[in-house]
Amino acid sequence: MSAVARKLESIRVKGAMRNIEVANLLGTRPETVSRWNQGKAYPHSGTEKTLLELEFIVDQLSEFYDPNEARQWIFSPQKYFEGVSPAEMIREGRIDEVRRLVNQLREGVFL
Repeated sequence: MSAVARKLESIRVKGAMRNIEVANLLGTRPETVSRWNQGKAYPHSGTEKTLLELEFIVDQLSEFYDPNEARQWIFSPQKYFEGVSPAEMIREGRIDEVRRLVNQLREGVFL
């Protein structure tokens, strides 16, 4: 199993996300994610960076959410983002803002 496939597996297990959802977050096609999973292709550097960040976020969320709750959090509008979902933020390239909010959640600021 490649390193990329392990990251995708972690996102699937800890974040209850399917390839189509990961593809949507990364701005690619589900078929492309499937090829990464099989080791037949690798993401471009910018996409790989976002994939690594997404896996990190999902891993942090798994400390206090079960997989389905983590998935719902990512795709639900958030008050802190004025009704925008973390998924939208990630698609817009604003993943650093999502990481900051997850860090605040981990510290108990918004629990």
